[in-house]
Amino acid sequence: MNIGEFKVVNGRTLGWIATRTIDLPQLGLRPVESEHERAPLFEILALNVGNRWVQVGALWEAVARNSTGEAFLQGSIDDPSLSEPLSIALFGNEEDGFRVAWRRQQPRDVFAPVIRGGQRRDGGGDVGFGESTAAPGGDLVGAGAGFDDEIAF
Repeated sequence: MNIGEFKVVNGRTLGWIATRTIDLPQLGLRPVESEHERAPLFEILALNVGNRWVQVGALWEAVARNSTGEAFLQGSIDDPSLSEPLSIALFGNEEDGFRVAWRRQQPRDVFAPVIRGGQRRDGGGDVGFGESTAAPGGDLVGAGAGFDDEIAF
């Protein structure tokens, strides 16, 4: 779903994002100059209530996994006033402008199998903390079973 757009105006990439509960009417993209391979291409700036530009996000270059291999920008906007980060993608180019799209993150399936290391319940390998140190009656067995629990005062 498209929720905004960016266009180059007087040499600056400016735009807006609006949803039912979010209205960011003045946004800007500031290029990041970095040699680091993981650096974003742009920082996302917003004009705050004090009329100052503040960073609210960043965008990295990505490539579509489909047959087109289309390059686009992806990142997120985050601010203490938001309940959670807003994941966005920008499609287009600087000459023609960018369309801003968003996608809801897929929630984790709480019923999916969880493997945390140790013995799997289906017998598929070691997971967990190893053998129990408790006998069926609850008495301590194995390592530490010979220690006296009495502490003299």
